[in-house]
Amino acid sequence: MRIGVDTGGTFTDFVFWRDGRLESFKLRSRPSAPDEVIAEGLARAGIDASSDVVHGSTVATNALLERKGARAAFITTEGFADLLEIGRQNRERLYDLTPGPKRLLIPRDLCFEVAERAAASGDIIRTPSTRELIALRRKLLDSGARSAAVCFLHAWAVPGNELAAAAALGHSLDLSLSHEVCPEFREYERASTTALNAYLSPIMRAYLERLEKRLGARVWIMQSNGGSITVAEASRLAVKTILSGPAGGVRGALETARASGYSRILGFDMGGTSTDVSLADGAPAETLEARVDGLPVKTPMLEIHTVGAGGGSIARIDSGGLLRVGPESAGADPGPACYGSGTVPTVTDAHVVLGRITAGQLAGGALSLYPERSVDAISRIARELSLSPAKAAAGILRVANATMSRAIRVVSTERGHDPRQFSLVAFGGCGGLHACEIADELGIRTVLIPRLAGALSALGMLLADRIRDYSASVLDGRDISAAFAGLETRALSDIPGARLERFADVRYRGQSYELTVPWSERNPARLFHALHEKTYGYSSPRREIEIVTIRLRARLAMPKPGLRLTPARKGEVFPQRRVFTGGAWHALSPRTRDAVPARWLRGPQLILDEGATTLIPPRWRVRLGPCGNLLANVVD
Repeated sequence: MRIGVDTGGTFTDFVFWRDGRLESFKLRSRPSAPDEVIAEGLARAGIDASSDVVHGSTVATNALLERKGARAAFITTEGFADLLEIGRQNRERLYDLTPGPKRLLIPRDLCFEVAERAAASGDIIRTPSTRELIALRRKLLDSGARSAAVCFLHAWAVPGNELAAAAALGHSLDLSLSHEVCPEFREYERASTTALNAYLSPIMRAYLERLEKRLGARVWIMQSNGGSITVAEASRLAVKTILSGPAGGVRGALETARASGYSRILGFDMGGTSTDVSLADGAPAETLEARVDGLPVKTPMLEIHTVGAGGGSIARIDSGGLLRVGPESAGADPGPACYGSGTVPTVTDAHVVLGRITAGQLAGGALSLYPERSVDAISRIARELSLSPAKAAAGILRVANATMSRAIRVVSTERGHDPRQFSLVAFGGCGGLHACEIADELGIRTVLIPRLAGALSALGMLLADRIRDYSASVLDGRDISAAFAGLETRALSDIPGARLERFADVRYRGQSYELTVPWSERNPARLFHALHEKTYGYSSPRREIEIVTIRLRARLAMPKPGLRLTPARKGEVFPQRRVFTGGAWHALSPRTRDAVPARWLRGPQLILDEGATTLIPPRWRVRLGPCGNLLANVVD
């Protein structure tokens, strides 16, 4: 058996395949002990040691965002100790005349220099002395550092000096070598990625060792690129897991949409603390130039944009008297007011006040609900705005919708894609409650809500293949065919039987940016010219091109459940209740997903799943698709 586990900020989701059926449930997350919750979930599912657990972890993400990583040092070439602090000269906020200081992962007093030098041509000009490296080892031990990032100039082409430093520094520190973490040119991005890995790997390793010991099952970890890797790989290359959980959602959204005949989708994952949006035009959009919390990460990642708007996002009135929602979140503890512990008004509390969430809907009824606490919390906001609680709650949701609509425009309109040509795939515990309203704002006419919408990230992990990415910059003039052959030898040694895919970063000579295209031995320029035209609106077929970096992806297909097999359940229609939607109160009879017919059913409707709720407003209609997905369209 394989089971997908997604640890979120509010809930931990479990999806597994048993007896021809996909099953799912949720448990309340405990940020202080996520491994304990996972162990409880596996015990409940009856998972034994022969099973495979594919896990989307937020450990690396949280350690980075909360600045709770390991105490790490940075070791670099003499004269480059300020590399992480100087970075690039680009100004992210052009009109900010007094930008604040950078939030550095590694302080300046933990940045050390080594007298060594290599040339980009492949020549070692100066090797580090053994005496200097022994002295450096003493300094590192005295500093209290748990790990160190070693990033020498041009080590992507000449790794010998980094290997010599690693041998001399011994096993007393957890070392991240730049030629292993990011074997590519551009020293700042390579240094930043390697420093991130050194900062996160000790935390990730400790967590995964504890998790494996507690579970006793084989554990695989979801990467930011949408594939899974072993625990050993994730412990050594923790930087590849920064978007572990959201990547599972992208994979799950695309696969469930394909099962219903859709391949051009906008993924909309609204959870408890944040919303992740993505675009897939037949395949998920990827990036090699991601920034996480302002830091460049040069490793293949699915292109996911995150905003602080989720079910736990806190509503407040700012100093100017305007209503704000997020990015602060009530999280899992204390959570929204309706959970029984919190007191602040949140997006979830707004839905409770508007009748969209009632007792028995959260976590399949496993989580108690206290509606009166939501009314008290929202009423405080309402009094400040001189509004009724219902209008204040509706205002909170409109503000949250505006934030999420802007996020979708970032991955669509700002990338040259018209969102009206895509379908919106909504998931996460709150996605279905907002999807149609957001689609209205963006002009999207079709919304799809997958059967396991509340746990789709965990399903995506269950559907993930095993993937490893390899790269090598070739600006030093090395033979490209030989370089690919070297990467392929490594890949097949790591993952025997894997399918290999070749890519290359290409640019016009003189450009300072590249585009990644599938590699063609015969005509590498043809695909590049076409992609350049699509991306930037022009191409120059007569200009000379330059191959900058080659890339290899090794993919090993893993067993997957059949998404077209729909569990046979008896639908249920519940007594009427008042629900606020479309600017007015409506008397609705909520129903379970399996009580939605295959023919179109006009809104307003409220559809209840075990881990999520879907709202179909007026002017929309909904039906149940052949794979159990809900399909919603605008009524003309």
